[in-house]
Amino acid sequence: MDKSDYKSWQAAFERLRSNKVFELVVVVIIVFSALVVGAKTYEETTRFTRIMDVLDWAVTIFFVVEIAIRMLAERRLVNFFKSGWNIFDFVIVVASLIPVDGGQSILLARLLRVFRVLRLVSIVPELRMLMNAFLKALPRMGYVALFMFIIFYIYGAVGSFIFRDINPFYWENITTAMLTLFRVATFESWTSIMYETMEVHAWSWLYYISFIFLSAFIFLNMMIGIVLEVMQKESAALSLESGEGEAADIHWLREHVAELQEQIGAIHAHVLATSNSKVGTED
Repeated sequence: MDKSDYKSWQAAFERLRSNKVFELVVVVIIVFSALVVGAKTYEETTRFTRIMDVLDWAVTIFFVVEIAIRMLAERRLVNFFKSGWNIFDFVIVVASLIPVDGGQSILLARLLRVFRVLRLVSIVPELRMLMNAFLKALPRMGYVALFMFIIFYIYGAVGSFIFRDINPFYWENITTAMLTLFRVATFESWTSIMYETMEVHAWSWLYYISFIFLSAFIFLNMMIGIVLEVMQKESAALSLESGEGEAADIHWLREHVAELQEQIGAIHAHVLATSNSKVGTED
């Protein structure tokens, strides 16, 4: 096969990879594979084990063909592995080909097939954008979580010192108290805990209200703000990549404004040079 034939085949695979119908078929097969794996968890489907196995292998073969098409669509094979999502897809597909011989390997194979549904994230751009935003927000959310832990620790220690004699089940030590505070933060029947302590310490409602105000309102809104900020940036990046949306339009305007400024500058310089030459001729 000469170079021109290779380029024609590569272009054909690239068109197939970017074809919307092909992408839709891949999404449908991923969902179908997840349904097949889920169906195996029901005892009623044990009589269809042979059919399930055939369907599972058919899905695996389709994924092998699909990943091969995506690899052949690259002008250089190394470009395929520059994307973390492509590496994830490749590992999941290759792991599905590992033969099973019973015992723990069957459990491993089933777990790997469960993770195939995550391929939806790499196929659907919107889901990929959400996952990227989540991963990029994690470091900043970690500092908020650390601050929350400090607040939990302080309130847990105070609650254990003051309320331990009232109900050791909730306040026996700082670990138990922090678990109780987590229940309070999730609003799971927290009023019954508060009323129990208020029978002994009438002011204890301040303890719970202030803790809820910090954990449920301030820290939760801080988490949401971080995620929204990162999602906005990722959405703009996705718009630039696809060439659609407000961010892409603004980027296009900036590029053309810069080009116009360069052209105006060149015209201005040309006019000045022409006028200077005319003045020199008249002199």
